[in-house]
Parts: sequence; structure tokens; C-alpha cells
Amino acid sequence: MSKIDQQLFTAHEHALEKAYEQCPVCGSELSVRHSKHGGFIGCNNYPNCDYTRPLVQHESIETQVIEGSQCPDCGHELAVKSGRFGIFIGCTQYPICQHIEKTAADNHDPISCPQCQQGNLEQRTSRYGKSFYACNHYPKCKFLVNYPPVAKACPSCGFGILLERKGAGGNRLECPNKPCKYKCAVD
Repeated sequence: MSKIDQQLFTAHEHALEKAYEQCPVCGSELSVRHSKHGGFIGCNNYPNCDYTRPLVQHESIETQVIEGSQCPDCGHELAVKSGRFGIFIGCTQYPICQHIEKTAADNHDPISCPQCQQGNLEQRTSRYGKSFYACNHYPKCKFLVNYPPVAKACPSCGFGILLERKGAGGNRLECPNKPCKYKCAVD
């Protein structure tokens, strides 16, 4: 049997002591609180003191200019930036120039919108981080689907696209037209 190191229990900077920090605004004790957006540290003197801070500090990257790059819209340099949906490459002249580089996943054959017949379906990300596919003529056309579209017409009803879905039985193609129940396995 191993011997327990007693210094672990007598250290001045014990991990539990950090839970009893003092509020920098009013001097009251801070504690971990919970809300619908997640955990945070808040003052116990609430509502008299409304001091809060995030439970976990997220690291944000500094904007890093890419040497030798050139924006195709305005000619200025491009930079690696951090936004609300993650890291991306954009123009250093934002907000004057709003150019953003497309990722390799965005470079696929365009699929025409089956509703308006004028726009193309593009992959988008919701504010919750979930991917969906919507017409690029929004707000004129509000067509969207939650699964990757395939540029094949439905053999049952003739709808302009099919959706690729993954299930327990493998990948399958489905018609997004609600009245049509067409499904087939992907080879």
C-alpha cells in the first residue's frame, strides 16, 4: 500500500480555496451559478451586485495577417480571424470589404434550388453550430433542408433534389417533398 503525501492536504493554494473568491466589485463571496446558457461565476450579493464572469475562459486568437495573400475583391491582404462560428480567413479591410474565403468543403458542384429555380443551395451553419442547406437567394426564397442535397430528381414525384441521410441500415436517399415517401439505399 502506498503512503499518502500529507502536503497535498495542507497546501495554501488548495483547489477548493479558489471556489471562495471575493467579488472584485463589492467584496462578497463568488460562487458557481447556472443558467440556460451554461455555468458562470456570479456574486452572492445579487441583485445588489451584478458581477459575473464566464466559468471557463475561452482563448481567442489574435488576427494574423497572411503575408503575400491578396483579397480578390479589394486587393488588400487576407488574415486568419476568429468569429462566432470559429476560425476563418477574411479581408483585413473589414467592414469596408466583407470578403471571406470559402473552405474546401464549399467547392462542390452547385445544386440548383428546387423551389425558386434561380438560386443554388449552399451549406450554412446555424447559431447553434448545426449545418443546414439553404437557397442563396434568401430572403426572396426561404427553401432549406437539414441534410446534404443530391442533384438527382425524385423518381417517384419528380421533385428537383434528393437528400442523403445516414441511418442504422446505412446511407439512403430520401425525397424532401413531404407527401412523397420515396426512399432508397445508396450503393
